[in-house]
Amino acid sequence: MVILMSDYSFATDVLTSRTFFPMTNVIQPYSWGSRHSLKALFNISNPECAPQAELWMGTHPNGGSTISLSGQSTLLYDVISQDPELFLNPTIAQKFGELPFLFKVLAAEKALSIQVHPNKAQAEKGFLKEEKLAIPIDDKKRNYKDANHKPELIYALTDYQAMNGFRPIEEILHFFTSLDIPELRHLVNGLVTEPSKEGLKQFFSSLLSLHGEQKEMSLVMLMVYASLSEDPTFKLIEELEKEYPNDLGLFAPLMLNLVTLSPGQAMYLDAQTPHAYIRGTGLEIMANSDNVLRAGLTSKHIDVDELVSCTRFDELPADKLIIEPSEENGALHFPIPVIDFKFSILLSSHMREVVSAGAEILLPLDNHLVLMHENGETCSVAKGQSVFIPAFAKRYVLISSGRVARAYC
Repeated sequence: MVILMSDYSFATDVLTSRTFFPMTNVIQPYSWGSRHSLKALFNISNPECAPQAELWMGTHPNGGSTISLSGQSTLLYDVISQDPELFLNPTIAQKFGELPFLFKVLAAEKALSIQVHPNKAQAEKGFLKEEKLAIPIDDKKRNYKDANHKPELIYALTDYQAMNGFRPIEEILHFFTSLDIPELRHLVNGLVTEPSKEGLKQFFSSLLSLHGEQKEMSLVMLMVYASLSEDPTFKLIEELEKEYPNDLGLFAPLMLNLVTLSPGQAMYLDAQTPHAYIRGTGLEIMANSDNVLRAGLTSKHIDVDELVSCTRFDELPADKLIIEPSEENGALHFPIPVIDFKFSILLSSHMREVVSAGAEILLPLDNHLVLMHENGETCSVAKGQSVFIPAFAKRYVLISSGRVARAYC
């Protein structure tokens, strides 16, 4: 039974008598999820061979983690809410009021939707507007579920294929002029005439707004061309068409950069940048938000006007997609341009002392880990299990013969 803190509370001395809190996490069974990856990587059981898309570690209301306190299974969110300054540190508590990130294992067997996340100001404005219009939070046509942005980092555990950011306009034009689809000639000519951010904006929004016979014939011609091409980009389009037939998102690989991360590589996905995960398993850390504006490869609601208003039409060089970590004392620190979260990979550790300024979640990737604190507490965590460490721990010692992922603030 999960205990809600409004019904059941713990004294501060009970909360602070421990520093390590093993977590029980929710697995989201989205249809695109892998049936085998979590078992293969972390020996997480799946007797029904059902899709296991995302394992959530954090306090998000749609899948909050629990910890054990005095023998009771208790929502981590409710425990932190007892004293945010104690668990998060005063600065984070005053800035965010809650754990500011959501940490996931994401296992994609099929492609996810092409999407854009609004920046902070856009999210606040859009959320307030829809609240004033009294649109139910679970309405399928609602764009903003909260007032937060959703920057993300993905760290590959397997080969991980994705799309991220607009290709150079020159590449986009090469693909579409080669296609020479009659129904799209006026759009392509517009981009030829104005090969700029504004021209790309008009081209992108017009393409996503196609309907009726113009849409149908454009997609038919695309698939005919793809069937005759040996280009890997068009082979990908053929694969995506099996999952998302008659979807304008099939044009996305011609507009967005394709990237395959090797295990151990990472990519940052900024606000206002179109992207999609295609297949693979990785660790994802993001701001604690559920705001998604979709652009294709989906049966869900697409609001083209709102999507375009929240999109930056900047060319993103392919050689800038993979981010390089800095290495310090056997730890890889990945640069992230937001304050909501930090992410590091701790390599093989023997009596590693870690100084902790805020709340964090550890996830051993290759072998179990052992934690020790100066108060005498020890904790063993199996591979694929996670542990929450509050800010008041301040420092701890870690032992593991493999990699440990560290999500923190």
